[in-house]
This record gives sequence, structure tokens and C-alpha cells, in this order.
Amino acid sequence: MPTASRRSVSPPFPMSRGHRALTVLVGLAYLLIVLAVVFDTSLVHLDWWLKQLRPYKRWPQVLDFLDLWVVVGQRGPSAIAACLWLGWRSVRQRTVRPLLVMVGALLLLNITVGSVKILTGRLGPHYAHYLDDPELFLGGTIFPSGHTANSVVTWGVLAYLAVRWRRTGTALVALVAASVGLTTVYLGTHWFSDVLAGWAAGALVLLALPAGEPLVTAVDRRITGLWRAAPVRAAPGRLSPASSAPPGRHAPGG
Repeated sequence: MPTASRRSVSPPFPMSRGHRALTVLVGLAYLLIVLAVVFDTSLVHLDWWLKQLRPYKRWPQVLDFLDLWVVVGQRGPSAIAACLWLGWRSVRQRTVRPLLVMVGALLLLNITVGSVKILTGRLGPHYAHYLDDPELFLGGTIFPSGHTANSVVTWGVLAYLAVRWRRTGTALVALVAASVGLTTVYLGTHWFSDVLAGWAAGALVLLALPAGEPLVTAVDRRITGLWRAAPVRAAPGRLSPASSAPPGRHAPGG
């Protein structure tokens, strides 16, 4: 029986020359933000100015809403919601590619952002000790902002996988990521430089996704191959070809 040909799934955003150039620019921006914090530049002074501004006290009327809105960037709830949606898509399309891309993106995010958090050990604004100090290497886990990076990656993957409305989805993701990051500054849970680094770190993960598409495609083919090759049980009341042969005759090949 001839088998149906399988087409390889090309990444929505291929690694073109422009894509590579953008990846390099975002990577350099990320590095500059890290260096600006480590070397206690004017970016750190801006962090402290915003801390002393205390936005949550100046504009308390939006505190309850923003305290709830920031959950959009929290890893647990956002990942569960996104994976439920992608799981439904996987079953409907009989492919695990959407889930594989999401799992791979979150894994890469945890490794990269988690490593920088541990290495810098920065304390958050509520636990800061010395004015205009970057508060580094003190056992904190605040830099880069995990909420910000996660909002970029989790919702960005949905836009990356979208077949239709991709541009609209990308614009919505940018709006969500921007608002979640600024909300953490308003609440005083992150420095502004944490948010800048979170945006860059999340964008780098999204920009790296096309490079992993060959591996995702190979794993998807293996899993879906086993899925489609699973034996199908005969419906009750139906006879097999051998048992349907007339009495006194052998079924073909018997």
C-alpha cells in the first residue's frame, strides 16, 4: 500500500539574514543591560528613582486590578492555560508539534533566565539596602524579571504557532508583555532594568525557536507515527475477512 508523503513543517519565522541580525541586536541589547546593572550606571539610578516614586501609593486606584493582571505573566497559570489550548490543537490536528514547541520554549526560558538570576543574585526593590546600589550578589532571584520574560515567551509561542491572525497576535503579545513588565515596576516587585532584561531574554527565546524546528519535526514524526500506527479494534458485530468466507472454503491465503 503506498504511503502518503509527509511534508516537513517550515518554521513560521525562518532564520533569514534579517532574523539573524535581529537576534544579534537583541542579544547585544541584553548584554548591555546586564553590564549597565553590574557596573552601576545611570540605569541603576533610574531604578532607584522609580522605586522612590512608589507608583502603587501614588495611584492606588488601579492597585487591585494590576495586582490581578500581573498573574498573566506568572509561569504556572499562563503555562497551564496555553498548554491546554495547544493540547486541544494537537489532538484535533493529530500532531504534537504545538506542545513540543511550547515545552521547548519554556525549558529554554527556565535555563537561560534562571542561570542569570542565580549568577547575579539581585535583590528586589522591597528588599534593597543601599541607595543607588544595584543590590547584586546578595542571594536574590529578581534579575531578569521572570514575569516579563514568561509573558513574552508563553503568549509569544501562541503567536508563533498561529496560522491566521499572526500579526494581530504578535501585536497583542507585545501589548501584554509591555503591560505585565510595567505592572511589576508599578507594584515595586521589580526594578525597571529587570523588566528591560526580561523583555530581551524572552525575545531571544522566541528568536531561537526556528533553529529548533528540525528537532521538533523529527520528534513529532516519531510520536505521530506511533500514534497513527496504533492498532484499530474491529467494531462489534463485524467479521474479519477470514471468518466471512463461505462454508467449506478456505479464506484466501489460508
